[in-house]
Amino acid sequence: MRRLLLTLLVALGLPAAAQDSDRPAVLVADDLFITRDRELVAQGNVEAFQGTTRIRASAIRYNDETGALVIEGPIVLNDGDGTVILADAAELDQGLQNGLLRGARMVLNQQVQIAAVQIDRVEGRYSQLYKTAVTSCKTCNDGELPLWQIRARRVVHDTEAQQLYFDDATFHIRSVPVFYLPRLRLPDPTLDRADGFLAPSIRTTSLLGTGLKLPYFITLGESRDLTLTPYLSSSTRTLEFRYRQAFTNGDIEFDGAYTRDDQLPDETRGYLFGEGSFELERGYKLSFTIEAVSDSSYFTEYGYSDEDRLRSDLTLSRARRDSFVRTSLYNFETLRPGELNSTLPTVVIDGEFERRFFPKAWGGELRFGLEAHSHWRSSDVDVIGRDVSRINGSLKYLRRFTHRSGLVTDAQVGTTFNFFDITQDDTFAQNHSDIAPFAAVGLSYPMARREAGGASQVLTPVVQLGWTDGSRLDIPNEESTRVEFDQGNILSLSRFPRPDRRERGTTAAVAVNWSRFDPNGWDTYVAVGQVFRSISDPAFTDTSGLSGVRSDVLLAGQIKNNAGLSLTARTLVDSDFDISKAELRGGWSFGKTTVEGTYVWLEADTAEDRTEAISEVSLDGSYDINKQWSASADVRYDVQNSTAATAGLGLTYNNECVSVDLSVRRRYTSSTSVEPSTDIGFNIGLRGFSASNGTERYERSCGK
Repeated sequence: MRRLLLTLLVALGLPAAAQDSDRPAVLVADDLFITRDRELVAQGNVEAFQGTTRIRASAIRYNDETGALVIEGPIVLNDGDGTVILADAAELDQGLQNGLLRGARMVLNQQVQIAAVQIDRVEGRYSQLYKTAVTSCKTCNDGELPLWQIRARRVVHDTEAQQLYFDDATFHIRSVPVFYLPRLRLPDPTLDRADGFLAPSIRTTSLLGTGLKLPYFITLGESRDLTLTPYLSSSTRTLEFRYRQAFTNGDIEFDGAYTRDDQLPDETRGYLFGEGSFELERGYKLSFTIEAVSDSSYFTEYGYSDEDRLRSDLTLSRARRDSFVRTSLYNFETLRPGELNSTLPTVVIDGEFERRFFPKAWGGELRFGLEAHSHWRSSDVDVIGRDVSRINGSLKYLRRFTHRSGLVTDAQVGTTFNFFDITQDDTFAQNHSDIAPFAAVGLSYPMARREAGGASQVLTPVVQLGWTDGSRLDIPNEESTRVEFDQGNILSLSRFPRPDRRERGTTAAVAVNWSRFDPNGWDTYVAVGQVFRSISDPAFTDTSGLSGVRSDVLLAGQIKNNAGLSLTARTLVDSDFDISKAELRGGWSFGKTTVEGTYVWLEADTAEDRTEAISEVSLDGSYDINKQWSASADVRYDVQNSTAATAGLGLTYNNECVSVDLSVRRRYTSSTSVEPSTDIGFNIGLRGFSASNGTERYERSCGK
């Protein structure tokens, strides 16, 4: 019986692993008998199993003397690896490696269907299909043709190489032939990586004209690959590339492009982005990032990136439960109009170390931190070419007490020590140092309340008194030029983002947090806070919300519900009820529609290089027209100047066999190096063959 089953497995071209498996073979049939002509016959609901392989047929006849094998249909063979063969009948010769299947259909990875008048099995590896139609569209018995199909005189499926070879192939949309290829090779869907063309795309812009992108994927072994994408139009000749490689302890990826175009006809243009990370011994991690571009307008014209400042870095770090160490080397390049790389800190060295101790004798936590930083400008001009190096350290002790009444006390005490070296600036002394002790005590009293409907509320008033000794060093403000006052730093002893600036004197912070959580509906969070200090700090700008001895009132809140609505807001209000900063973010998903938006308001402030107010709205949304069609739109509008910055529209069609994407984008802003432009993109992918397959399945019904 096992010999009969193995004969069927070999004859139908199953993998050798299945044929040689030691797992028991099972044959189930209504009747099993031997005829006078020494034929072994299994008939009536015949099913054969071995491992993941399954064969179903009406009857199987096997002649032990001649080796002839006849299978009566309908035949269904499933090898467990994503390949299914359906046939009306099958005949195999004595060698069992060659045979004929009539009225056959092969389904690969539940994506591609290959229908043929007959299938010839050759040497147990190849399947030759004649008068063939190939498609990934679902076919019904109503006579309607699939959206697309490839018709060929012959198709050869190489199961070992996982390739499909077409002879005299014609691509059809419905019944209309579109183009003819005498020879065509495509990977079957079971192959993860193979050399070949990927889905093409068409891009039309007002600056570069209409162009075609045709990516070609090249495998360079099991751990490397290269994708080359020629981009040709009337105004550009560009070669895009992407290289990826995986290692046992990490991976790298490089993306870039090489361009000759009519925008700068005498120059070579392009860009290079790279990144990688590696896990090293003893828990260390090494990572790098490379960002470079030929000119400031290249990204905008070609749409490769929205970055206007590029950062390349090399970082070595290690994070453990009680310690953290990091050292980094950065290189910055600005693309913004009006900024010069020679007068900006382009080379930066940064490092930090932090260690935590938990002394049992004292309780609490002892924390030691050390930070080193140096930045360099390429300019040799005094003052504007200033270079700065610093070392900042801190030692502090933290302890929390939770009292029976529910009151929580957080205490901390410590000191910081700071060293600065300033060169190429005659207006400041070169060396500076100080020691600044500090202490703080915070009190919070969380109060909870549960409602009858299951919702809960938590109200937490918080008060913190802090003190930092000493006077600020007479050094330039190089790193803390932009300060954000928000919920994250309201209890900080210094709200400057970097340690080259520290708040001094006595401060008091008062805040109230209230939240309500409803398992059946709305969740709400509100925070109100304000900071008071004994002396004003001139390093805080007017719009930071922290200038003077009394800060602006911080108001922040969030609200969301189970119906898909989410709103987050934050603003600063001064004593005259004027607003210096405001931000509102929200999203709403209802039915087939999703809408998200952001509004930002920033008051003019020359100390932050903002000569006029910023008032901007960004909106984007999508709508699922039906199961296949979806539309999207986005816009960014400058309310202050009553002009649109960018706008875009998109239309997408997806079903089980094709993916089509059409997009239109307009950029209205302009500068000395960038002109307003309109981009039109068109992409089409055939599911089952193209790189746009994805993991999502689309199904259409064969109902009336």
